[in-house]
Amino acid sequence: MIKKLLRIIKESIKFLFIFFTFFFLFLSQVIQLGTVWAKKNYSYSSFDEILYTLGTSVTTASKEVLDSFFECNVYPPLWTTLILFIIFITVYVTYRIIFRNCNIYLKFKIFSKNLSIKINFMAILFLIFLSATVFSTVNSVNFAMDKLYIGDYLEANTKSSEFFEKNYVNPRNVELEFPKEKRNLIYIYLESMEATYSDENHGGAYPYNYIPNLTDLAYDYINFSSNEDVGGSYMTIGTTWTMGGLVAETAGVPIKNVFGANSEDSYENGLVNGAYALGDILEDKGYHQSIMVGSDLSFGGRRSYFEGHGDYEVFDLYTARDDGIIPDDYYVFWGYEDEKLFDYAKQELEKLSDSDEPFNFSMLTVDTHAADGYTSDFCPDYSSDPYLNSVYCSDMQLGEFIEWIQDQDFYEDTTIVLTGDHISMNNYSFDDIDEDYERGVYNVYINSAVETDNNKNREFTTFDYFPTTLAALGVKIQGNRLGLGTNLFSDKKTLSEKYGNDYINDELSKRSTYYDACINLNQCK
Repeated sequence: MIKKLLRIIKESIKFLFIFFTFFFLFLSQVIQLGTVWAKKNYSYSSFDEILYTLGTSVTTASKEVLDSFFECNVYPPLWTTLILFIIFITVYVTYRIIFRNCNIYLKFKIFSKNLSIKINFMAILFLIFLSATVFSTVNSVNFAMDKLYIGDYLEANTKSSEFFEKNYVNPRNVELEFPKEKRNLIYIYLESMEATYSDENHGGAYPYNYIPNLTDLAYDYINFSSNEDVGGSYMTIGTTWTMGGLVAETAGVPIKNVFGANSEDSYENGLVNGAYALGDILEDKGYHQSIMVGSDLSFGGRRSYFEGHGDYEVFDLYTARDDGIIPDDYYVFWGYEDEKLFDYAKQELEKLSDSDEPFNFSMLTVDTHAADGYTSDFCPDYSSDPYLNSVYCSDMQLGEFIEWIQDQDFYEDTTIVLTGDHISMNNYSFDDIDEDYERGVYNVYINSAVETDNNKNREFTTFDYFPTTLAALGVKIQGNRLGLGTNLFSDKKTLSEKYGNDYINDELSKRSTYYDACINLNQCK
């Protein structure tokens, strides 16, 4: 009985050993291929954005993105591992059947003693296979740590910084004086929109202008720029993906140390709880607030953020189906394309304009999302590059949408803010631009309540959009600073102008006890 039990335990251990060997063989391939796929399709600048995405609602991402990931990085390793497993089992069974009664010994002599070792060819073969698997796994992990900035992330988190204690201005402690007649706000977050897409004569990086309408708007209204022409803002660590960009522009802080903390159904344990954001401020001033996207708003923790910071009314893929904008089974790109998003927005803006309440209508476009973007059928083939063609198509639709807003009665009392959420993560469309060209996040303030002649040759980040948007509504900000942002309409130096962006990035990459306790968890005393 004991011998039988020991035999069962021995066989079970052997099975588990074989199982985990093949599992790590599969995993090493996924890591290797996944890293190559990520670098090929998306331009990552830090591990924070990858970590954040893994910790949020990955399943609500674009079906095309998920399908591409599995087709390129999961299915091939699965088939390869399965085939090798079948070969291994076939060889093992054959060996046990044919050579079960054959014993081979290696005999040798040491100090006049005759010794012999029984040779088990299957054990030797398995050890060779195991060694190869261990080497492959270690190599894949090292490759990922280098290419995805994991090593830099781990190193930075061993250090601490007091940057927030010295530079963060809590908006709760700042006097904000709103005008007697509050202005409406239409805030359009433009997916991956950057000044780079303009032509070289207007401050861009291309021989052709892929954003002619946005270029004209930048000249006709107020565009903050790092040069004399159309330009944009710098992105710091923690702001280089969509949710990072939205938080930076509306709360003046980056996203840090939040793996697994952004469940859309549990805001209490979610995102930047302690921040007092644009939505919080406008909610306290009686604004009706809406957020409209062409996808599932739950992706990336967006729903928890906007509902938790301003109680925004939500319009997304599911409400579009409910409201008859699209059929119940409709799904294109990330949900539905901008062509339908703009029609939906017009419908809701007309409703909002009938109310006596001031409104903040925010929306996020999607057609220019990496890697290839989405181009509607009515758009011309302006470029052989599919991504740049989607940018041109988006610009066409934005131009028409802004013209429509300006024709409405409510426009007189409305400020329009257009900003990119971050620069593009597309890789191939930027290969031929000047390597010294500084890409920046696009911005323009239309029908602002205040003017400035200090909008060119500035150094600034997306944090600065937060107080600048309030200033554009005519709000007077005590000290002209909120969060890590500075009101660009003022003459006050931004943190970029004070410290330089390299220093800011270095400090923000480190751990911050103030950020963790006060901003992320709202546990400051």
